Amino acid sequence: MLGSVNLTMFVIDPFTENARFDWDRFKEVVRIFTRMLDNVVDISGLPLEGQRREIESKRRHGMGFLGLGSTMTMLKTPYGTPESVEFTDEVSRVLAVTGWEIGLELAKEKGMAPVLEQEFEVTPKMLRLRPEMVADGIKAGDKVPGRILHARYSRYMQKIAEVNPELVEQMAEFGCRFTHHSSIAPTGTISLSLGNNASNGIEPSFSHRYFRNVIRQGKKTKDQMEVVSFELAAYRAFVNPEATDLDLPDYFMTADTITPSQHVAVQAAAQKWIDSAISKTVNVPTDYPYQQFEDLYLEAYDQGLKGCTTFRFNPEAFQGVLVREDDLKATTYIFELENGDVIELKGDEKVMYDGEEHTAANLFDALKEGTYGKF
Repeated sequence: MLGSVNLTMFVIDPFTENARFDWDRFKEVVRIFTRMLDNVVDISGLPLEGQRREIESKRRHGMGFLGLGSTMTMLKTPYGTPESVEFTDEVSRVLAVTGWEIGLELAKEKGMAPVLEQEFEVTPKMLRLRPEMVADGIKAGDKVPGRILHARYSRYMQKIAEVNPELVEQMAEFGCRFTHHSSIAPTGTISLSLGNNASNGIEPSFSHRYFRNVIRQGKKTKDQMEVVSFELAAYRAFVNPEATDLDLPDYFMTADTITPSQHVAVQAAAQKWIDSAISKTVNVPTDYPYQQFEDLYLEAYDQGLKGCTTFRFNPEAFQGVLVREDDLKATTYIFELENGDVIELKGDEKVMYDGEEHTAANLFDALKEGTYGKF
């Protein structure tokens, strides 16, 4: 069960020297969402018995947020800078701690997650991995309640205890309504349709003006639709109605203007407080050297990331859902006709095929993917 809060709604006085984030309102919305997700667990209606047993036992859900990149821009904080990493750390920490506070409240109201009531036998491996259990006098073969293992001996909860030790100690006594609270989902469709194209999850905006490939019923290639970022639309509303993507302030960052290391740093700041998964893409240049590419994964590992996903634009392989106009103009697609003739077209050129108009890039992908038969 996933739920994402749109961070852009908490920005006060955007694009000004007084721009700030409304932390009190953010906390209140997290409280409301967390209680809602707990109720959703009860009506989940999962189809398989194993799924139902799992969710009823742990009551885990994924509270997250979207619009981080757009929010940073509205706060005039360039994505990837130390200030943006600090903001990411803070918003993730506040989301986490607030969620666990509600988890404790709900445990007292409705009872803890069933798995936390169970007792588990301590194994030698557990003691080897958690020497603090030995220091507390726990021995192999002892029975320890799940709530104790969760609150006191989880590496994640030990970090929460550094911020709010009383909260974690209370959870060791009363348990928590759920075992997992936070997750950063991709939020692609939600960000576009409900968030007015706010940036996805913890991503920066892909571009402030670009084309989105959309599948339409009855058409064999995707349609290209021009869209602008939430922050560009907001800038036009608050600052300059005539603004374009070519005359924006320096703090308007996009995925490809941010270094791969900066992408990793932002993910690491969020990962510290997110107890489940994070969706994040590290955009790397087409000509990125292999050694630097290898070092990027080592850097992600050193910073404790659970995973590292990279994307390198390669039109010979695929375009992706989002496409920049400059990439289309700079890419040549080669089509070989049945009679042996060869046609070269730029990615943004229009072409008629099978009674429909397509861009050369989308037609190339459709032919390659077999939409019109083998290519």
